[in-house]
Amino acid sequence: MTVHKHKKDLEKTVLELKSKNISIGLVPTMGALHLGHISLVRQALDKNDVVIVSIFVNPTQFDNKKDLENYPRTLNQDIELLKTASKEKIIVFAPTAKDIYNSNIQATDFSFDGLEYEMEGKFRDGHFDGVGTIVKRLLEIARPDNAYFGKKDFQQLQIIKKLVEKHKIPVNIIGCEIERDADGLAKSSRNMRLKPEYREAAPFIYKTLKSAKVKFGTKSANEVVKWVTKQFAKHPILKLEYFIIANAQNLKPVKRKSNNKSYRAFIAVYADDIRLIDNIALN
Repeated sequence: MTVHKHKKDLEKTVLELKSKNISIGLVPTMGALHLGHISLVRQALDKNDVVIVSIFVNPTQFDNKKDLENYPRTLNQDIELLKTASKEKIIVFAPTAKDIYNSNIQATDFSFDGLEYEMEGKFRDGHFDGVGTIVKRLLEIARPDNAYFGKKDFQQLQIIKKLVEKHKIPVNIIGCEIERDADGLAKSSRNMRLKPEYREAAPFIYKTLKSAKVKFGTKSANEVVKWVTKQFAKHPILKLEYFIIANAQNLKPVKRKSNNKSYRAFIAVYADDIRLIDNIALN
């Protein structure tokens, strides 16, 4: 397995691959890999000759410095896990912030036609400028034919699609289904930081989402939001940050349901100081 730590080395490799008409998939990650990431990698391997997996904790998408400092960094373990998917067809790109940002560690200002102001954008200042900055740079460096993102970060997925559209970047953005543990908790690098009692409680998030989906069939969006809010108000340790039912395309909160539109429910919950997000298609 090849590991590149400098973008100039990856760019050279990409140039060679392109000259041979070898198809490239990209799976951007922040490391601390788990089986959810491996699912993305396997989907990319299935459709591409070579897959580049970036492992980079991007400083410009963190609005909380403590969260950035505490984010797990496990490169050697990540590489070993990736080898279980393929030892020959994966290229790891693990740069430093200096290498990516050329000593100017700052996000570019983007417009995503309002997608950035909904949900996560209301609670994480500047987050999507940071996401847009790093994803655009990775796409420019890796020049993939296809790039793979999990639907757990559904808002991020929609924003990346908008980024590619607005900047005319020649890549297919592919959304992949959420990988879950047996008890329903969406797989996340943050899960490894959960204290035992919070890990035990965390499946309540998905259980509540599934109940909300059932209720959405007969009740208004506002009634479902109120019900979910009450469920978390009664929970002894999990704290709801937000629960929103939104149009799946423009991410605007739903006021009145329409039969010809797709809706998703989005949730963010604090388990002690660990922030967990999830979502579910409602129709």
